Order: sequence, then C-alpha cells, then structure tokens
Amino acid sequence: MADLEHVRWIRRPELRRPVLVAAFTGWNDAADSASGALKHLIENADATPLAEIDPEAFTDFATIRPHVRLTDTGARQIVWPTVTLWTISLPERDLVVVLGPEPALRWREFCDQILGIAREVGAKLVVTIGALLADVPHRRDVHIIGTGSDDAINDRFDLRRSQYEGPTGIVGVLGDATQRAGLSAVALWAAVPSYANQIPSPKASVALLDRLSEIIDTVVPTAALEASVESYEDQVDQLIESDPTLSRYVERIESSDDFDEYDDYDDDDDVELLTTDDSPALPPDDRPRDDTPLPDGPVDSDALMLEVEQFLRSQRDD
Repeated sequence: MADLEHVRWIRRPELRRPVLVAAFTGWNDAADSASGALKHLIENADATPLAEIDPEAFTDFATIRPHVRLTDTGARQIVWPTVTLWTISLPERDLVVVLGPEPALRWREFCDQILGIAREVGAKLVVTIGALLADVPHRRDVHIIGTGSDDAINDRFDLRRSQYEGPTGIVGVLGDATQRAGLSAVALWAAVPSYANQIPSPKASVALLDRLSEIIDTVVPTAALEASVESYEDQVDQLIESDPTLSRYVERIESSDDFDEYDDYDDDDDVELLTTDDSPALPPDDRPRDDTPLPDGPVDSDALMLEVEQFLRSQRDD
C-alpha cells in the first residue's frame, strides 16, 4: 500500500460502494467543463470534505500562485492551491470527488496518493473526467468520448480501450496508474467548441455528469447546471454575432454534412468530429494563454483530438 505521507485526512467515514471521480483544472479542462461538473456536485449535493493532498511536493507555486485573503477580523490568510477530496452520498452509492489544480511535479507519487486513498475507502473504480477543444457547434448536443481499462465495463457501457498516443496530462497518467494498481479505470471527455474556449460551458458539464450517472448507475443532480445552459448558449451567440469571420466559420461547421449526422449520433454511428486548418483566427484576447486547457491551440489537429478521431474510427471499423 502506498505511503500516504502527503495526505491530510479530515475524516474517515464508512462508504457505500464508493467510486472515485477526479477532475483537474488546467490542461485537461477546456472551458472549465470538467472542473465545473465536479464543483457543481460539491456545491449542490451536500459534499463533505474527506482529505487534502499537501500541495508543497507537487505544485509549482510560480505558475499556480497561492492567494492572500483577509478574514472577517482583517487578518491576512494564505490560501494554497490544494487538491481536495470530498464525499457525496447518492441514492445507490457514495462518491469520492477529487478536485484541484493539475500538479506540476512528481506525478507518479501524486497518483500514488490518490490511489492510496481509493484503496483506503474501498473504491474499486476510478473515473476521470476532462474536456478538449474541437470544431463542434455550441448549439448541438455535447459529444462525450469514453474509454475504459476493463472489458466488462467497456462492454456494459459501450466504451473502448484508448488507442491514443502522444502527450498526456495528469488525467491520462492517473488512468494508467489506476490500471496498473489493479483497479478499473474509466475516462470521460467532453468535446467543446474551440471558438468559445474562454467561456465556461455548463452544457458540457451536464453532459459529463449525465454520462457519469450511467457509468456509476445512480442519479447525479444536474438541475442547477441545466438552468445555466440557455444563458451559456446566448452568451456564445453574442460572441459569434460580434465577429463576422467567426460567424462564417460557425455557419460552415453547422452546415457540414458530418454534423447533420452528428445530431443523431449514437454509439453505433460512423461519425467523425471535424478538425480543420482553415478555422478563423481568434482575436488576441481570445487566443489560448499558457494556462488554458489545451496547449496546442483551439483548432489545430492537436494530440488530444487524435484520440477523438481514433476512437470514432474504431467504431466505424467495428
């Protein structure tokens, strides 16, 4: 069993059929979709703190800086960027929710801490959620890509084994470590519009939670997020209307024959998400910064989009 020297336990409850679900801000979190999904659960499903992972060994504080806050008495307080674990009681089982910034250092040891907690609480399944940028319209249904390490789970929920090769983030490393530790691993990814990468997407968060509900076989609350979807779509509409070049680009991908099929997509359809080289240039303020979710630009055929293409091609080959 891993040495959990970096874990600070807050409580040690008895849990019912627990599943560990993890999301991290940063590289794996386009439009804050994955972190937004778990933040919603923490805020709306009576989450209770379980443990914290000391950030000192895993964080580059020059990149993700601590914050100074003033208490009610005016005293200064340093708030460190910490990965925190929470428990949530759902109708059929309990969740252990992991949320925080993607670590910068010692990823294997960090994963050992997460998986050590999973073993301590009796979780046999680890689900990671993330989001990637793609050439998809914001008013269509959000496409969720799912991969798994366990053939029985894959068959039951129509997942695939990942065929991805290339750079990865902590979500990929944690998934690999989970499998090597003898636990079942599932990864869920939401495809979000590349042209709206700076706008948090509750729509993608809802889609991730809906797919998570299927995997863990219990209801996950989404009502508060669903109430924000129309406002999100209106906000993106305004962004498009203010930029004629962007408007033409969105019209082009919405009118693509592939997206006529995409509206009716199910797990047996032979549809591919689009990646194009002629997408419009984004204004400077909207270009990805060093801390945006994906490192290779919003519309290039970056490494993570290859996984989408490979996954969907595998369905076509089947």
